[in-house]
Amino acid sequence: MDKFNKNLIIFMPSIDGGGVEKNLFILSNYLKKFFTNIKIVTFDDRFKYKFDKKIQIINFLSKPKKKYTKYYKYFICFLLFLRELKKKKSLVFAFQANIYCCFLAWLFNFNLITRSNSSPSGWTTNIFKNIIFKILLKVPKAVIVNSKSFKKEIDNKFNINSKLIYNPLNLEEIRLKSNDNLNFNFFKKTKIRAINVARFTDQKDHLTLLKALKILIDNKINIKLLIIGYGANKEKMLSFIKTNKLNKKIKILNFKKNSYKYIKKSNLFILTSLYEGLPNVLLEAMALKKYIISTDCPTGPREILKSGKYGSLVKLKNEKLLAQKIIEFSKSKNIKKVVDLAYKSLGRFDYDYNCSKYYKLINKFI
Repeated sequence: MDKFNKNLIIFMPSIDGGGVEKNLFILSNYLKKFFTNIKIVTFDDRFKYKFDKKIQIINFLSKPKKKYTKYYKYFICFLLFLRELKKKKSLVFAFQANIYCCFLAWLFNFNLITRSNSSPSGWTTNIFKNIIFKILLKVPKAVIVNSKSFKKEIDNKFNINSKLIYNPLNLEEIRLKSNDNLNFNFFKKTKIRAINVARFTDQKDHLTLLKALKILIDNKINIKLLIIGYGANKEKMLSFIKTNKLNKKIKILNFKKNSYKYIKKSNLFILTSLYEGLPNVLLEAMALKKYIISTDCPTGPREILKSGKYGSLVKLKNEKLLAQKIIEFSKSKNIKKVVDLAYKSLGRFDYDYNCSKYYKLINKFI
């Protein structure tokens, strides 16, 4: 069967612009070179401009004026993609709602590949869910994960043999976008110019980051912190900043289409997540030669930073240790050597190499 007769449905109900979405855009556009009939099933078309114009977007709404729950989006998008399956036999590539897709694949007997985005540590605390996952994760033709530690964790927990493919990193795009004009004076005359880019959720644990900043500022450390993102915890974060009179030292910006030009203005990237998969944002910070301090969370940071060789790792939920690591960063004379080594290590995440691994796997089952 040639590429003109192969049909691929990529399932991603909720596209919000985070790290998972960046991989969605990269892979969809890469796969378009090989498969003519690609459809993205999603709830709305706000990010339509990110996809190749020849990719068909199957959506329910255009630029929604209110927020909808995750489960409502899932339900609507399941109806949309089942309708598409009836039209023409297709391989389904699930970027989201994997376990629901597994159930539907079992029920309606279609070929499915799933991509898991975050460590099971974050979503398998329920015994009943674990039993269901252990059964349904055997349905897909392949379960893709994006780090070695992630693979080990999910394989052992659910008795499967997942496929490891690192996140493809588009270094050229990152460099180009980081050079866009930006009039931003927040970091002026600041020694430690720290930045965090993440959704405002419990998973990202911004409260520990804010507490660490309070410790440093109380001790007269010359630091400012920029946080870029979106999410339900924004008001909690703003309340902490206001209560502790940190308004002049910490700035929160809503999600930016181009965060690279802000990262470029910093000299320190901080991640405080409780769990991850393979955090894209650390790779981007390394690509822009920024020093990284990250929690040693499951999974990804330890692998990316090679157990601390390419940056610093700290325990979860420990603002005192985080503050101490930031002080050590400010005093270190070895920063340039570390960030240069980190940059050279990015070959593992080569764009063409990892995208081609996705293509070969998908082509096997389509």
